[in-house]
Amino acid sequence: MKKYNVLSKEELKEQLTPLEYEVTQNKGTELPFSSPLDHEFRAGIYVDRTSGEPLFASTHKFDSGCGWPAFSQPISKELLSEHEDRSLNRIRTEVTATLSKAHLGHVFTDGPKELGGLRYCINGAALRFIPKEEMEKAGYGEYLPIVEE
Repeated sequence: MKKYNVLSKEELKEQLTPLEYEVTQNKGTELPFSSPLDHEFRAGIYVDRTSGEPLFASTHKFDSGCGWPAFSQPISKELLSEHEDRSLNRIRTEVTATLSKAHLGHVFTDGPKELGGLRYCINGAALRFIPKEEMEKAGYGEYLPIVEE
């Protein structure tokens, strides 16, 4: 199994854009409808921008209309950690990558019932999309079966 790297804050500052760093390291939020990944529906996987670890599959992505990429579930529940978030004067559930601790977004219980009822509302700036046709070359071939349509 492939190992994924957790980079130092200094390395992340060098490798990420200011927005990617703000979102993943400071719990920032990109503007709604600003990420190209919100409208990305090709087959492939979505990986943690900070570590490269696969987090979500295109087979679980749906158009929620919220302005951020939305998924009904992660590749595996163990890949994500959930935390109570009381910012914005309300209680929400923050989602971070378990390995890298990168802030990803939030999970809500208003997703499509037929998909399990969850909506993982994830900042596109926290993810990198690997199209199905590039997965093998990029080292993610073992995940091809979960993105087969």
